[in-house]
Amino acid sequence: MDTAVRTPLEVFTMPQHLVVPLFQRPYVWEQENQWVPLWQDVRRLVELRLTNSGTSPTHFLGAVVLQSMPSQLGSMQSWAIIDGQQRLTTLQLLFDAAASVFESRGLDQITGQLEALTLNPVAFVQGEDVALKLRHTNRDRASYDEIMLADPPVEYGTLTHASSLITRAHQYFAEQITLWTGEAGDDAAALRAGALATVLTQSLQIVVIGLRADENSQEIFETLNARGTPLTAADLIKNFVFQRLAAEGVDTHMAYRDLWPFDTKFWEKEISVGRYPISRSSLFLNQWLVSRVGEEIGPKSTFTRFKHFVEHEAGTSIAALLRDVKEQAGHYQDWTERAADPYAALDVVEMCVYRSQAAEIEALKPVLLWLHEPGSSVSPGTRDNVIAMLESWFMRRALLRLSLGDMGRVIADVIRMHRRAPDSELVQRIERYLTKQNATSTYWPGDEELRTTLAADAAYRRFKRGRLRMFLEAVEDHYRGYTGSTPSQTGTRVPRSGFPIEHLMPQSWAQHWAVAGLAEELERESHIHRLGNLTLLTTSLNSAVSNGAWLGENGKRAKLDRHDVLLMNRRIRESSVSGWTEKQIDERTSDVVDALIATWRVPAGHLGTVSTGTSIPLPETTTRELVASGLLPAGTLLRAGYGQWADRRCEVLATGELLTDDGKKFSTPSGAGHHIRKGATNGWSFWELPDGRRLSSLRAEYHSSRRNHQDSQGPDPT
Repeated sequence: MDTAVRTPLEVFTMPQHLVVPLFQRPYVWEQENQWVPLWQDVRRLVELRLTNSGTSPTHFLGAVVLQSMPSQLGSMQSWAIIDGQQRLTTLQLLFDAAASVFESRGLDQITGQLEALTLNPVAFVQGEDVALKLRHTNRDRASYDEIMLADPPVEYGTLTHASSLITRAHQYFAEQITLWTGEAGDDAAALRAGALATVLTQSLQIVVIGLRADENSQEIFETLNARGTPLTAADLIKNFVFQRLAAEGVDTHMAYRDLWPFDTKFWEKEISVGRYPISRSSLFLNQWLVSRVGEEIGPKSTFTRFKHFVEHEAGTSIAALLRDVKEQAGHYQDWTERAADPYAALDVVEMCVYRSQAAEIEALKPVLLWLHEPGSSVSPGTRDNVIAMLESWFMRRALLRLSLGDMGRVIADVIRMHRRAPDSELVQRIERYLTKQNATSTYWPGDEELRTTLAADAAYRRFKRGRLRMFLEAVEDHYRGYTGSTPSQTGTRVPRSGFPIEHLMPQSWAQHWAVAGLAEELERESHIHRLGNLTLLTTSLNSAVSNGAWLGENGKRAKLDRHDVLLMNRRIRESSVSGWTEKQIDERTSDVVDALIATWRVPAGHLGTVSTGTSIPLPETTTRELVASGLLPAGTLLRAGYGQWADRRCEVLATGELLTDDGKKFSTPSGAGHHIRKGATNGWSFWELPDGRRLSSLRAEYHSSRRNHQDSQGPDPT
């Protein structure tokens, strides 16, 4: 057995075949838990290299086990991948995605460097074999070969295996690299591309365990994967810290008793960050580290970055550092426990913690820790204003369901760039930084976009219940006077005790709220899940009342009396004396959105624009809407727009459903497309109209006509 730490350049540079055996599981890595953290780690290394010339930061990726395979005379060395095929496959996809982006931009030298890691030289390729260095032998072979051999620029939607995880990984990395490097032809973009290539080839580290052909690979595989419980980041840091304490001559028993706070149930609890479970102690240490170094740090990199910080940057003893950690851990625990009390009068920090947890996001916590560092000169007023700004930036993006993937980077940038700003300038500097963000992934949305988007948004379907409830609680708090530059609080905030969310116009409206005609049905259905039709109740209504009529002694409006403690319900009763209609829902939606805008303010004059070339997605559309509008007549025959399915058809029915040529009915174009392709399908681009246009073009025409109609109506005279 031979074990060594190697870079990708050292692992992949030689002509060879790295073979994924048939018995290995298929590729299962996916975006949230693997691709995003890997890209964040790579991007962090590149940005460190660009901003700190002369430094060569590295990142450890883990271990792989390769076993030598007997090779025929004159053929290349072959290795069976015993362990680590997910990691190696992902790296190959990342290298090729970068190469495809750079080749499209004419960066031939950089492209050649990356291709040398994925393709064997032509002189070593025999017969009809392909040049790829990594070879799958299981069901992933076709999708892997297809994407790795595709000519750039890659048209992902046209690939046979467009829906496979392998293709999607390649597309994810290509899109991220394109966005991060910037416009083609720009000198800065070329510089970033070169730095990225250097990091990919030389700054990543892999422990390679090489086995001879006669060694027992199964025993080593079992030892690496099936024995023992993996150590958490907190476990690794704990071991490192106490070794350093012993080396400094500190009484480790005393230090464990007095300085290490994490061996309690509170800190051992597992927290879900996305779908990634992590102990609260590990999460805190990651967030504390971000607060100190101002870098985005993936959960799996916490220990290595902590160790580097202690050894090269902290400038203090480990005992002194541990005292700071304990102090801030105490604040963190207090914030968390206060935020969990539904009746506590929360301050700005505690409310931010509550709202972040309700939204299932942890990215703001490093800022809270940074602003509360021991010895910090940040005043309480400045601290509260900074937190309010960043909470507004996040919550407005959350309300619009914009990508939150770049939150960690922005938060890290805020900390790094403003760490030394004087207290008197900190608010203005961070405000200037946030208002200048103009990328789709980072901009701070303005009031008008919230009003326009949320006016017709099906909020109940879009948001998880905890996040939606938190938004409605913010509306109630606004009515109680807890927003504005000079809040006039009367009483207390609404209890955060998990009040039920109720539809005012019921989801099952047909019996008591009937309308005539498809167009009226669609208009009603489009209003059911809007913010203006949702409220909080102190207790749930029974189904008969919930789905019953609005007016009358036993009607739903009368039953709201018992919930009069909530000001939002008092306002609803006062505005619905004669009934509850789509008009009232629109008016209340506007009122609710205004309350949210007042809760999470932006600076005066801020518009929240995005740079040229970005666009806001169209609202969700149904074929029922297109049929009702007359743009898509019943009886229209749609045909599949992709080569091997080009002979398949579906008919548009009067109900808006689609009837495929084998007699199956579907309510959405994507459902019908999935049935035909037997895989995930964007039906709006899959189906063509008789005149050759994609169904998506009809959707765009529909929304354009609606916007033009709304513009022609002018403002509501009321």
